[in-house]
Amino acid sequence: MTAATHSPLFPRVPDSADAVLEGLDPEQREVATALHGPVCVLAGAGTGKTRAITHRIAYGVRAGILQPSSVLAVTFTNRAAGEMRGRLRQLGAHGVQARTFHSAALRQLQYFWPKAIGGSMPRLVDRKIQLVADAAAACRIRLDRGELRDVTGEIEWSKVTQTVPADYPAVAAKTGRTAPRDPAEIAHLYAVYEDLKRDRGVIDFEDVLLLTVAVLQDRRDIAEQVRSQYQHFVVDEYQDVSPLQQRLLDLWLGDRDSLCVVGDASQTIYSFTGATPDHLLDFRTRHPGATVVKLVRDYRSTPQVVHLANGLLSQATGRAADHRLELISQRPSGPEPLYTEYTDEPAEAEGAARRIRELIDAGVPAGEIAILFRTNSQSETYEQALADAGVPYQLRGAERFFDRPEVRKAGIALRGAARFGGNDSLLDDVVDLPSQVRAVLSGEGWTTEPPAGSGAVRERWESLAALVGLAHDFAAAVPRATLGDFVAELDERANAQHAPTVQGVTLASLHSAKGLEWDVVFLVGIAEGMMPITYAKTDEQIEEERRLLYVGVTRARERLHLSWSLSRSPGGRPNRRPSHFLDGLRPGSTGTVGRSAAGAAGGIERGFPGAAVVAPRRTQRTPARCRVCGRTLTDAGEMKLMRCEDCPSDMDEGLYLRLREWRAVQGARSGQPDFCVFTDRTLMAIAEARPADSTELARIPGVLTRKLQRYGADVLAICAGHEAGGGDEDD
Repeated sequence: MTAATHSPLFPRVPDSADAVLEGLDPEQREVATALHGPVCVLAGAGTGKTRAITHRIAYGVRAGILQPSSVLAVTFTNRAAGEMRGRLRQLGAHGVQARTFHSAALRQLQYFWPKAIGGSMPRLVDRKIQLVADAAAACRIRLDRGELRDVTGEIEWSKVTQTVPADYPAVAAKTGRTAPRDPAEIAHLYAVYEDLKRDRGVIDFEDVLLLTVAVLQDRRDIAEQVRSQYQHFVVDEYQDVSPLQQRLLDLWLGDRDSLCVVGDASQTIYSFTGATPDHLLDFRTRHPGATVVKLVRDYRSTPQVVHLANGLLSQATGRAADHRLELISQRPSGPEPLYTEYTDEPAEAEGAARRIRELIDAGVPAGEIAILFRTNSQSETYEQALADAGVPYQLRGAERFFDRPEVRKAGIALRGAARFGGNDSLLDDVVDLPSQVRAVLSGEGWTTEPPAGSGAVRERWESLAALVGLAHDFAAAVPRATLGDFVAELDERANAQHAPTVQGVTLASLHSAKGLEWDVVFLVGIAEGMMPITYAKTDEQIEEERRLLYVGVTRARERLHLSWSLSRSPGGRPNRRPSHFLDGLRPGSTGTVGRSAAGAAGGIERGFPGAAVVAPRRTQRTPARCRVCGRTLTDAGEMKLMRCEDCPSDMDEGLYLRLREWRAVQGARSGQPDFCVFTDRTLMAIAEARPADSTELARIPGVLTRKLQRYGADVLAICAGHEAGGGDEDD
């Protein structure tokens, strides 16, 4: 299991601001250097959005444009915030605050409480479900475990959408929300829940945001103090903001516009919590002067995986679908996705476990494989199947890594060894950091060989093995690191919940897999009634289910397995069918793959203050096909050539060489790399097409309007056998 970009754990810190920009593609570089005014980054899955925004912050800090303490980067999970802090540290941008919305608000609320309200701040409850149970008891309402969870979810949704108890029935009806119980009953429970909190002197996580908003609204002096501290804001996963979080962000900003938001409407999968992509989709309307950058180069997945992902969204409807991004894979070709039908769920689980066993035996690390399902209740069958096959696994969303007892004990042992290692006989004959860590952890149960089988013993060993692996990576990055340095690294990671990789197959729900990726992904239970889930009734709910499957597909780097079963249990009626989301996409199915995305190409749109925003015209685009064999093209390089890589070329070699010579002159004249004029692929496409006029030249992928205006006359002259005129030196 890794985070959303595949890179070394401890890369070398860039030695200058310009070095921070090295390795970024043109759109990522545009994000990194657009440091003024509002910026909106529309980033498809696997396009390196975290890389782009962390390099943006780091470039601004290293160039002296941004003061580290004045930057606040916010996201939605502790893991994502921890990853962002780690990357900023690796880029030399120390002192930047990267937090979740709740963490940033809680910090401010704790600091300003004595001044704004007085006295000590109420205790924060970690889990509100017990309070909801107490409220139900006070109302003489019996709730089973599922109903208790659902009612708690309704209370959370009400608070983030700023709906008070009395208004809940009307707002739920207006928004088409399906209430788990009678809306009037939920409103009463909600009101009693709020009364109980006040009586007990406690607050919940939503109160943290509500109270921070109230303080900033009511106390202008405190709002100004916060605004003087934070002057530049970056918001990741902006499609997931709730109305309450947007209100808090507006109060942080005041009348300023130093804001960069990053998101993808096609990955909106948390609307049940109050998240809405409207703030992302309306950003250009609210900020007419905004720079909009689209990232569509997919560095994560093979063309085959990307083709399926694009096909899923091509059938989507609704507002998010109108703004979808069509991804272009930057990776070499890989295997086609596999589709498998099973008689029942146990057979499906056994089939997945058997294939995973074969992959591991063939050398695929267990930590690079995941099984993703729609509901957590599906997990147990797969846990049993993996255990029977002797495959180690870990549950995503279970106990946090640094909270595990064996990890906490290991931390204590390592800390003690760092302080008093000179008196520890275990360390007498070891000198390097990895050997010291192995020696200390051997006293905690770690061995060079894993224990047989699965279960708790194997899980403890996997946790300790992850720490040993981290020690090796840390020592390779910091050759003179001491055991004390490693303990400090662990402490920082624990605070950020930035866990090391555990070598076991990941079992996770589709929701909890967001932001992660693996070499091999098994999407299981892809049948009607489970995907889309039975209770998804409205068009909006069904489209969110489609986006959820899209998120699952785009977690795979190389191999993707999709499966479903005809019945739930052995001998059951085979009345299930594959999800209709796969119609027209899986072999043997019928259906129509929809249109390509309007405005899907990557690029930059610059706004002008005060300019009116006109909605882009929807255009129909047919899939790119090889002009030789007719196959649909998904690879970026092949799409530029308009032919398969292995199809015969009719390129004019002499013309290609003349174009390269001309490009070298243009690159030297403008002081930029040759590929910034035209890439090799684009020159090859020109040499194959031999355009006779600007219309034919404009049809070649890679010849954008700006480049056509700047270099078109030169290119056409060279194609016609004449000398180039030198091009326009003004940008």
